[in-house]
Amino acid sequence: MISRLYLCMKMGQLTSSKSTVVPQQEASNALVGVLDPNEPLSAPIVSSYNDRIRPLLDAIDRLRDLMVMEEGIQLPTIVVVGDQSSGKSSVLESLAGISLPRGQGICTRVPLIMRLQHHSDPQPVLSLEFSDQVVPTDEDHISEAINEATERIAGNGKGISNNPITLVVKKKGVPDLTMVDLPGITRVPVHGQPDNIYEQTRDIITEYITPEESIILNVLSASVDFTTCESIRMSQSVDKTGERTIAVVTKADRAPEGLLEKVTADDVNIGLGYVCVRNRIGNESYEEARMEEAPLFKTHPLLSKIDKSIVSIPVLAQKLVQIQATSIARNLPEIVKKINDKLNSYVAELSRLPKHLSSVAEATTAFMQIVGLAKESLRKILIRGEFEEYPDDKKMHCSARLVEMLNKFSDELHSYAESDRTRDFLMDEIKILEETRDISLPNFLPRTAFLSILQRKVKEISGMPIEFVDKLWNYVEEVVMIVLMHHVGDYYQLQLSTRRAANNLIAKMKEKSIKWMEEVVEMEMVTDYTCNPEYISEWNKLMAQQDSFISGAFDENRITSSIKLEGFGDIEVGHLKQYAHLLEQAFDLRMRMTAYWKIVLRRLVDSMALHLQLSVKKPC
Repeated sequence: MISRLYLCMKMGQLTSSKSTVVPQQEASNALVGVLDPNEPLSAPIVSSYNDRIRPLLDAIDRLRDLMVMEEGIQLPTIVVVGDQSSGKSSVLESLAGISLPRGQGICTRVPLIMRLQHHSDPQPVLSLEFSDQVVPTDEDHISEAINEATERIAGNGKGISNNPITLVVKKKGVPDLTMVDLPGITRVPVHGQPDNIYEQTRDIITEYITPEESIILNVLSASVDFTTCESIRMSQSVDKTGERTIAVVTKADRAPEGLLEKVTADDVNIGLGYVCVRNRIGNESYEEARMEEAPLFKTHPLLSKIDKSIVSIPVLAQKLVQIQATSIARNLPEIVKKINDKLNSYVAELSRLPKHLSSVAEATTAFMQIVGLAKESLRKILIRGEFEEYPDDKKMHCSARLVEMLNKFSDELHSYAESDRTRDFLMDEIKILEETRDISLPNFLPRTAFLSILQRKVKEISGMPIEFVDKLWNYVEEVVMIVLMHHVGDYYQLQLSTRRAANNLIAKMKEKSIKWMEEVVEMEMVTDYTCNPEYISEWNKLMAQQDSFISGAFDENRITSSIKLEGFGDIEVGHLKQYAHLLEQAFDLRMRMTAYWKIVLRRLVDSMALHLQLSVKKPC
């Protein structure tokens, strides 16, 4: 790829300098010549050829051989468009001197790229290129060969395809010129055509005529109103000023009335002008067709009034060569610039690629360097909180994202624990106390009652820590994969094995973390213990409200049925009067659990954070 673009660059620099030797106006005058009537008539494109533009045409043809269009660099090309049966193919075969498929309906069902090339041998050489095949043919069988190739690409029906056929015509004296014949525009599908034939045709034509380098050869039938032609509407949509559109009016002999007014009024804004021609009829040879055309525009009472500079196939040939030469001269500097830009881009990309590894020792050294760089990147991102390698990707700012995830986990735990704290206040505690009574001194708070409530509460939230661990490691895995693929991206052989190894490692660590969290949850259910002084402090603060709460619950003069309890809000107490003998113990049990539960939730979050840091740090 780079070598190809380098050749393009060198060749482009050479030809661009050549193209500036002849001023544009001088070159233009040289191109519009007068044909010698004593010379034998052949394909008109031959007789209009001028050696002074040969270097330009050769340059474009060489660039096309180097396939620069595959790199997105457009080359000047004559694109033939027209409504169905407007005579597009007839114009092309008259220009090139060969026969193309004819018939009713759409004759051209795939883009036909005609590449005319000068050939020193007097024997013409023709070939078709399609689907990575090159099929030799000759002038007598070219039409059949094109039909066969079309059927292989677009099928035996009447459908169309955007896969092109390239017809290479090498003939002595023929200039290097490229023309593209596109399917004719039809709005109403006939039997065998898809319902969206118009949309398919429109899309193909738009693709070819949109590039600024394309010269639009708009073929119009003399018998139609130019303003209603769909091909005109399409060309105007991409070439509003008409500066790269030339119109060819076919079948002038069949509809001469009003033709002069049409081409002189220019209601459709054709910037490159009109050329009126007579199509080849029946089995006429090209020489016979031109011999019939010449006197037609001289002697016909209506057609003879049209300026001779815009009639006949030879004039059209001269104009096309002149227009394409001008287009090449105008676009070649920009083409060379694009080639240079592409080349520089690929050279820069090549310089970023790793050097070739020719031995096991070199491969081992490179692998160890990759491992070292990847580990350092992961230490920065996961442990030290540095993100200069990914400044704009917030997903890779891992410390901040992990803190967000831990804070969200803590909020979810507390939100779940805070729900329905005032409904049926103390009833759970009273029921537990009733079920855990034993033969013992009164006013002792059974430990089994506290453990029963604790185990139930822990069980209710036991799934949340496990889900959080899974979510946490999924995020870590995503980050690790991004870092690893960044460092091994230049070594395809390492990508699959690295990804597999990382997946296995993260899966093992995730499984280990889940087991550890299950043990933490189980420990919280087994026993009740903390040395955190906040437990006693919080319990004392809550118990300071016990006397006022109990007295208020049995106050007959109380106006409302609720009591405001700090930390809980308004509490309905009407249902507690029948449990006077257990109210003090139930209140105490509830306050102990409230104070201790804060310790449990905080301990789950803190231990998860510490475990995460340790788990991430060990492999790094």
